[in-house]
Amino acid sequence: MIHIVNYGLGNVQAFLNMYYRLGIEARLASTADELGEARHIILPGVGAFDRAIRLLDESGMRPVLEQKVREEKVPIIGICVGMQMLADGSDEGELPGLGWIPGRVRSFSSKPLSAELPLPHMGWNDVRPTGEAPIMRALKDDSRFYFLHSYYFECSDPKHCLATASYGDAFACVVSSENVIGVQFHPEKSHHWGTQLLKNFAEIEDVATKDFTMPAGASGRPG
Repeated sequence: MIHIVNYGLGNVQAFLNMYYRLGIEARLASTADELGEARHIILPGVGAFDRAIRLLDESGMRPVLEQKVREEKVPIIGICVGMQMLADGSDEGELPGLGWIPGRVRSFSSKPLSAELPLPHMGWNDVRPTGEAPIMRALKDDSRFYFLHSYYFECSDPKHCLATASYGDAFACVVSSENVIGVQFHPEKSHHWGTQLLKNFAEIEDVATKDFTMPAGASGRPG
């Protein structure tokens, strides 16, 4: 069962629609009790970093989310600002992030080549995996996803970067640590590539170690 954190940000209906087409059960979690049932979690987000953190706190779901992710090791994927919330903090705001993937969110203006380009970075861009990972299964170097952002995730440890894109300079667009994944782009707006990535996420099992495992018999063909 996929649970989508419904705390007031992100196009949650788009995720429900995509999983409905895939034949995978998904529902919204708007309360701590509803989130407590989750075995896979999507944390969407759009807009400003501090506002997203505040809304999550105000929803009353953050303590349960912390328990599910940190103690129960339930797989979670943060989308766009939901990915940025996984960091220790952001140059965009003052509040601390969730701190589930070591790193900080930086402005593109801090990158020499990116600073010359208009912001936000908006539209389709190539995504290049840095290695093998279940979340990127069947997604090769020709994968394209839809982006809309002015800040990027700077990992403290390069091993947490699973894929990159380029906007002047290269930047991490898929990050992961243990059971936590973040993607800077919008899979719900990215056609068959986004559908494949969300299908991959649904097929990731709970983990007790740092590496995700795939269920037996999982297909390697795009959905």
